Amino acid sequence: MYSPIPILNELKDLYDSKGDFLAEGFELYGYDDKGHFPQELSDPQFLSRLIPFAQANGTGTLYAIWRSSDETDLALLPVVAFGDEGGEEVVARDFRDLLRLLGYDAEITVDHDSAYYFREEDDDHSGSHAAFVEWLRERGLTPAEDPDALVAAAQEVHGERFRAWITPFYEQVGWA
Repeated sequence: MYSPIPILNELKDLYDSKGDFLAEGFELYGYDDKGHFPQELSDPQFLSRLIPFAQANGTGTLYAIWRSSDETDLALLPVVAFGDEGGEEVVARDFRDLLRLLGYDAEITVDHDSAYYFREEDDDHSGSHAAFVEWLRERGLTPAEDPDALVAAAQEVHGERFRAWITPFYEQVGWA
């Protein structure tokens, strides 16, 4: 078993079977592999609340589940993105919203003030995009038509709390 999250295990099975991108820049890697965080962020209290599981774009941004509460169903917790050039943002209220964002089939950009998905109208879809969209539909989900709205909803619900939680850890290492 890849993870304790059934829908993430199903995504991993699809990912492994396709051999091509399900979504632009998205690559699963070892579940809860803390080695993807910078060495400076080694505080056990920081690491215990984040579960990294995927690369979010082709340049090293990563997705992690934020254990914002003691919710036992990890799929109901918010998903955050840590930008490869700095910045960190809550991007999805839960794992289902992240799947919808991935269905948009665009790399995420994360900076110090925002996170967004952008693709041109004429951009080609990823190689396994059609299979991924079908997989989403089988689970009652549809690709996001307006990814900014999903990110904004996640920010509204979890953004301030996430910022308040992460700031002391960044202050410890001189990043704030």
